[in-house]
Amino acid sequence: MRKQSKSIVRASLLALSLVLSLPAFSQERAEVLLETTEGNIRIALFNETPQHRDNFLKVVGMQLYDSLLFHRVIKDFMVQSGDLNSKHAKPGALLGTGELDYTTEAEFRLPQLFHRRGAVAAARESDNVNPERRSGACQFYIVWGKLWDDARLARVQERLDSLTQGQVKITPEMAEVYKTVGGTPHLDGQYTVFGEVVEGLEVVDRIQQVATDKNDRPQVDIRILRAVITKNPFEKKPEIKKKTTKMRSKAKK
Repeated sequence: MRKQSKSIVRASLLALSLVLSLPAFSQERAEVLLETTEGNIRIALFNETPQHRDNFLKVVGMQLYDSLLFHRVIKDFMVQSGDLNSKHAKPGALLGTGELDYTTEAEFRLPQLFHRRGAVAAARESDNVNPERRSGACQFYIVWGKLWDDARLARVQERLDSLTQGQVKITPEMAEVYKTVGGTPHLDGQYTVFGEVVEGLEVVDRIQQVATDKNDRPQVDIRILRAVITKNPFEKKPEIKKKTTKMRSKAKK
């Protein structure tokens, strides 16, 4: 009986450890669909970055992304949108300053969330005016990046050590993703990753390959036609008030 009890305990502990080791990504997540002139991109938002998740949902719900351009595109790096001034921008106009009047506290969640290909992250002001690395309210970028080898990752780690006082480390698991999937590891611990592309990565690929001007703006406008929330398990549903019917009481005869 004792052997059987020990076996049951071991099995229970193993099952518990498996549950605890499951990534938080298995939880239900909010999703946003970007309908663009190049095709659709579906984004799932991470629950590990609740402030950024909720803010992105708010901005989408305000329809602020509708008709905005991908105003900054760099091949083998990323595609960026969310500049509020881009909606009616004239051809060749310099963009990148259109923002809302607030910022969001950084939510770095390394090593779980990092700049792998397809990651969605918040743009922000530079360190010299924004030492806390707070995110802008509405501009965001989608990572494309490139494949890395051990030697180049070692050089990136040296740079990260300098920029973050040794606080950001590329783990073996992260390195494997950067070597096989791709991304932009030098941005880890610098900008908040708050989502990932779950459908339409080929659309991101098409966008990141377009011809651009000297300011990295596509020569032919690429636009978010519409951004819509397709799933939001965190949405507060209105309370349904039950109708009360008044019963007339009849006196017994």
